[in-house]
Amino acid sequence: MVQPAAGVPVYPVVFIDAIFVKVRDGQVTNRPIYVAIGVTCAGERDILGLWAGDGGEGAKFWLAVLTEIKNRGTTDVCIVVCDGLKGLPEAINTVGDRAVIQTCVIHLLRNTFRYASRKYWDQIAKDIRPVYTAATEAAAKERFVEFTAKWGGQYPAIIRLWENAWSEFVPFLDYDVDIRRVICSTNAVESLNAYQSPRLPKPAEFVENA
Repeated sequence: MVQPAAGVPVYPVVFIDAIFVKVRDGQVTNRPIYVAIGVTCAGERDILGLWAGDGGEGAKFWLAVLTEIKNRGTTDVCIVVCDGLKGLPEAINTVGDRAVIQTCVIHLLRNTFRYASRKYWDQIAKDIRPVYTAATEAAAKERFVEFTAKWGGQYPAIIRLWENAWSEFVPFLDYDVDIRRVICSTNAVESLNAYQSPRLPKPAEFVENA
């Protein structure tokens, strides 16, 4: 683990995500690097640490990371921005049950495209945009009903994906546009490396232009 930032009692926002790097240890393997970045009350960003893991990204490892951050002196985090990793919301709530969990919208969009044929990506991107750019959660729900009516029969897995993520997707809709752009994704973490999936479109532009 790299030397972390000193413990800060309160972080309004913490971004967590794993980036995968190639590591040579006898043979070349892909290993997850768990990254946590905190935004202070003054608006500054602290790198809370980088932890090298084995295998795939796991919620159990994140539980250990978050526990370490708490034990270092961070007692309160308002919003945790993360991907849709299974078991991660439970890990976050175990360490800080008052934290609001915000799913990364870009991860959600990226996973949406994985379920669809490439020839429909542009149309799906256009039709789902009113959901995550809606003025309120109620408006987002209305737009999602419309999206479901159009695409649910063809791609029920996409509908289930959004329904399962809904409670962690909607928190950022309570804020104005400038704050939404900050907390809607884990780009703060992904900017630490040059990762961009070559097989999928770059949905970041859809969010940034919201």
